[in-house]
Amino acid sequence: MHLYTACMWHKMIFFFFFFWWLKGKGCYIFSSICLCFGILNSCLLFWNCWETETMGNLFCCVQVDQSTVAIKERFGKFDDVLEPGCHFLPWCIGSQIAGYLTLRLQQLDVRCETKTKDNVFVTVVASIQYRALSDKATDAFYKLSNTRSQIQAYVFDVIRASVPKINLDDVFEQKNQIAKAVENELEKAMSAYGYEIVQTLIVDIEPDEHVKRAMNEINAAARLRVAANEKAEAEKIVQIKRAEGDAEAKYLAGLGVARQRQAIVDGLRDSVLGFSVNVPGTTAKDVLDMVLITQYFDTMKEIGASSKSSAVFIPHGPGAVGDIAGQIRQGLLQGAAVEQQNLL
Repeated sequence: MHLYTACMWHKMIFFFFFFWWLKGKGCYIFSSICLCFGILNSCLLFWNCWETETMGNLFCCVQVDQSTVAIKERFGKFDDVLEPGCHFLPWCIGSQIAGYLTLRLQQLDVRCETKTKDNVFVTVVASIQYRALSDKATDAFYKLSNTRSQIQAYVFDVIRASVPKINLDDVFEQKNQIAKAVENELEKAMSAYGYEIVQTLIVDIEPDEHVKRAMNEINAAARLRVAANEKAEAEKIVQIKRAEGDAEAKYLAGLGVARQRQAIVDGLRDSVLGFSVNVPGTTAKDVLDMVLITQYFDTMKEIGASSKSSAVFIPHGPGAVGDIAGQIRQGLLQGAAVEQQNLL
């Protein structure tokens, strides 16, 4: 760009020189043409100087933007730090701008691969937020040639010295301690160069893909084991409750059967007593035979009344009732005899 500007200056001087020379020779047409070219070249030169911010240099002025400082030198030696605004820069006596230094907050993301204590390789991503100090602008501009490489080297050193002392599971829990260690080391190192470390963050910890898959499988297996235990406990509770319900139902059913049979016995006793009183000369055997025959015919009536009943038939007939009655009496007599022998 500076070569282009110099050429423009030379062409402008050339056109104006020929304008005066041709005008002195009386060649007004050619001199007018040279004047037009000279004016056009002057316009292009001033426009180029305006676009490349060299217009101010032509008038010994320089502009410094906000959140930026300029380093002023005189004949190659540091002279002053220019704050934001417009400043007088007499280039004719050797003053010039050596460079600009931004005071804005900057961020550098550093990816560092290292090994944990349990021999697992991980990639740690650290985010460093830093800025130059205005009162130490000379140190920040002259002492470091590549600030980002310097910060990256310190981050590598601290992370590769801290992470190998920790197991993989603990790295995720202690990332704040790692970030604090990196920040302290950078603060001590970079303050001498005019930079302030605002904050250091460990934004990501990435183990190897196979390690991540294995960790996920371990977690899934542990959760499945817990789920299986919970399911077994639930089934155990259901079976216990079902057994308790069955036991209670059987107990209540037994009470109902016992009460039913007690009611039958009471009814039979009352029937026998009443029949013996109302019909003289009858015995308990006659009454019991008549009751059994009545129940027999009632049962046959119920079986015949249902078209879809399932029944098991045994030899029956009016004489079968007498056989059943004899079996009942025989059982009662044998039971009485055994009880009498036990008493003796």
